[in-house]
Amino acid sequence: MSARMADAGDERRRAELAANLAAVSARLEAAVADAGRASGEVTLLVVTKFFPADDVLRLIDLGCAEFGESREPEAGRKVAEVVAALDDSAPRPKFDMIGSVQRKKARSVARWARTVHSVDSAPLIDALGRGVTAALDAGERDSALNVLLQVSLDDDPLRGGVPVDGLAQLAEQVESADALRLGGLMAIAPQHGERERWLAKLARAHADVVAEYPAATTLSAGMSGDLDVAVKFGSTCVRVGTAILGDRPIP
Repeated sequence: MSARMADAGDERRRAELAANLAAVSARLEAAVADAGRASGEVTLLVVTKFFPADDVLRLIDLGCAEFGESREPEAGRKVAEVVAALDDSAPRPKFDMIGSVQRKKARSVARWARTVHSVDSAPLIDALGRGVTAALDAGERDSALNVLLQVSLDDDPLRGGVPVDGLAQLAEQVESADALRLGGLMAIAPQHGERERWLAKLARAHADVVAEYPAATTLSAGMSGDLDVAVKFGSTCVRVGTAILGDRPIP
């Protein structure tokens, strides 16, 4: 492929991402306003899983600074590629782990993740604590890992997450770990039933956690299909991939 053709392809992709990002940003702002909330109160986390580092760099040029990944070691390699491509003076983007984490990969995730959104068991908390401590000791990170407890709203063990009645125990465990910080909750609304019902349940669970741990203010809920409803029920972080980047690429 000639450089001219490559440049044309890059410009087409950049224009596509710019249009999609503008549409999602406008949709998010409208949802925030409709919910009677302040502009800027809800973070847009752009989910770049399965997409190349080049798309992340294009989105950074378009003003994005916070991204979500779901698979390790793919994510670690992509983060390293993005950082290497940036000028030394450029602000560093933030990357969150939004997918399930295998305990054996906790150490590698600890090298790059700002936040893990999918913490749902005591063994995973222990593994992340050890991984972050090792990363801190090795100079691979300079702060504690932010942790969101993933809530199972329908108690389906196949979907991941901890039932609401198990949150208190896990929250206490995170708070007692020096290398971890309890940031709040995350959930994916089940496809069955009304989204409003599930997200209202999540909002109540989050209020209970914040009452006990006032710093745990993050509520990560809402994706391309339901971000408007999630904002209505108090989400502070929506995770949007398809509506910005398009359909998942075929391997």
